[in-house]
Amino acid sequence: MLPTGMYAGRARVMVERSMLVNRRAWLAVVSGFCEPLFYLFAMGVGFGRLVGDVAGPGGEPTDYVAYVAPALLAASAMNGAVYDATFNIFFKFKYAKLYDAMLATPLGPLDIAIGEIAWALLRGGMYAFGFLVVMLGMGLIASPWAVLALPAALFIAFSFAAIGMACATFMRSWQDFELVQLALMPMFLFSTTFFPLAVYPAQVQVGVQCLPLYHAIEIMRALCTGFVDVSILGHLAYFVVMAAIGVVVASRRLGILLLR
Repeated sequence: MLPTGMYAGRARVMVERSMLVNRRAWLAVVSGFCEPLFYLFAMGVGFGRLVGDVAGPGGEPTDYVAYVAPALLAASAMNGAVYDATFNIFFKFKYAKLYDAMLATPLGPLDIAIGEIAWALLRGGMYAFGFLVVMLGMGLIASPWAVLALPAALFIAFSFAAIGMACATFMRSWQDFELVQLALMPMFLFSTTFFPLAVYPAQVQVGVQCLPLYHAIEIMRALCTGFVDVSILGHLAYFVVMAAIGVVVASRRLGILLLR
């Protein structure tokens, strides 16, 4: 049982508001899709001609472009969700005081948390869908399992958005966003995005396997190449736990900060 006033079942109103606000800022929203696309053409198409084949899922030789593309798809979903769930939410909470006004309406902290996470999920899903279309046009999808890549990307985006919003409630100033970049950039570069896990020393491999983006990339590579086995359930379970922790922490922190 949730405490009275925590949840009113109106999270959809938050999503509707975000859609109305961002329809005039569509260029800023769409621009987040460009970074992984540029990486695909620079590293995958350009640098890939020098690399040749690499060991893909199942140890099978895979063209470098086809190896990098699913990883960038996962990174695209992550970026869209995290940036929306941190920068935008921090501004609304700390400066615009938007959530204080919302609590004067039939909305609770859990409505706000779910609504904002859902919008970040849609943004991450939009990036993932656009990237999938590019991959399809370039012939980088080799399996019917790829039809599940978009639902998987939405789930991954939801998990990252939940954690991102939870982290945003602990931030004190804009300088704290340097920590977000400090977490995202190394994770993007080292989570087997551009190199197989086997290139790292054994001790480093353990650390890489703890990163959330690594699990997202493993899911996307398995679906796009068709090498799907029972291990994918472990990767999905990782994000189930991650999403649950993010939603619980974000809603409780909003309740503490806004209802105190």
